[in-house]
Amino acid sequence: MKKILVGSIVIAISIALSCNTTEPPINGKEITLKLEDVSCTEAWISLTTTNLQLPVTVTLKQNDQTRSTINLIKADTLLYINSLLPNTTYKFQVSSIQNQVSSNEVTTTTMDTTSHNFTFETYTFGGQAGTCTLYDVAIIDENNIWAVGEIYLLDSLGQPDPRVYNVVHWDGSEWEVKRISVLHNGNLITPPLYGIYAFSATDIWLSSGVPVHGDGTNWIQYHLFNMGVLNQDDGYLTKIWGVSTNDFYFVGTKGTIVHYQNGLWSKIESGTTTNINDVWGIVSDEGDKTIYCAVSFVFQPGDRKILRIDNNNIVDSITWESNKRVNSVWAMNKYKQFACGDGVFINSEPGVNWKEQSGLSLYYSRQIRGTDVNNVIVVGDYGFFAHYSGSTWNVYDDLSISGIYLATDIKGNICVAVGLEDSKAIIITGRR
Repeated sequence: MKKILVGSIVIAISIALSCNTTEPPINGKEITLKLEDVSCTEAWISLTTTNLQLPVTVTLKQNDQTRSTINLIKADTLLYINSLLPNTTYKFQVSSIQNQVSSNEVTTTTMDTTSHNFTFETYTFGGQAGTCTLYDVAIIDENNIWAVGEIYLLDSLGQPDPRVYNVVHWDGSEWEVKRISVLHNGNLITPPLYGIYAFSATDIWLSSGVPVHGDGTNWIQYHLFNMGVLNQDDGYLTKIWGVSTNDFYFVGTKGTIVHYQNGLWSKIESGTTTNINDVWGIVSDEGDKTIYCAVSFVFQPGDRKILRIDNNNIVDSITWESNKRVNSVWAMNKYKQFACGDGVFINSEPGVNWKEQSGLSLYYSRQIRGTDVNNVIVVGDYGFFAHYSGSTWNVYDDLSISGIYLATDIKGNICVAVGLEDSKAIIITGRR
């Protein structure tokens, strides 16, 4: 039973494609291979047939050795090839004896793995004047990191200061507890902050339940309830993902989704009233977006699914383990997705169910983020903190705490996790 507590190195992928047909097509019959993507241990190759009568059995060769036989029933098929070795060059070719035709050869080098070797430091804030929590974090660079939440400190007289601090900022040498204040109905307020997404050092979006935008110094709140975009039946917004400052999404409680594009705010009907805990998106080479939303309650019944929003803001859902709560999603492209909640899951074979990762903590996991498919961090309850190298997982037992890591980010050689322990806000930084 899972326990729940209340409350990049960028690796260059060497891809070489060889598209020469070994001999002219016979009667116009062709098999064409195209490499779509590669990880440390997998390759995705599209196979297209021309003028072949289907179904047909073909042979897949790997480095001139027969790997498998495939029964093709469609002219276009995506081949998923696993159990490869990291940083290794492979050659693939498909042939049909029946049709006396062979495909072009595709050559690729798999990605190398990344190191698990992080050195960690721990920082805590508050704890004497009220319960403190950090809900989200964004790394802009090694000298500019923002963590957001609610922190209560003592005032200059040693008494609890009733006014919340909502940001902790790293400037390269120290963490500073700060306040971001915004105008609301003519009054300057300092609200708790639940989410952050930074496009640059001077283009940062926050969520105070509604959107807040700033340049690191000056901040404007967009009160979508007052603006008529949201109504009293909608929830408050918590997490953010976007392509640019002119095209991004907010999600939150009660299944609420808001899209901002080129100056216009619009609500997207999600089809659920269950909380949307996280949002992440991908953009294809053609510029089309796909946005994934993790839907579930942590402590009560409700929907348990991953929503998908397409480029036209049409909402459906993807295959998910329906008995599992899902708290976070992350992906680089459509070929390999990561999710966590009641376990940590990877989906890398289209049309096949998610695979739960073995050997990890039984505690509830809260967020998953990465720089690429070979450099992923997942964090959760009781200080669960793990890194995926592209081939193996490493759990950092020394980071176990009595509290929760609620969010994480990773960029270059730095990773950060934030949350709460006892009544203190906590930040863990890892450097590699």
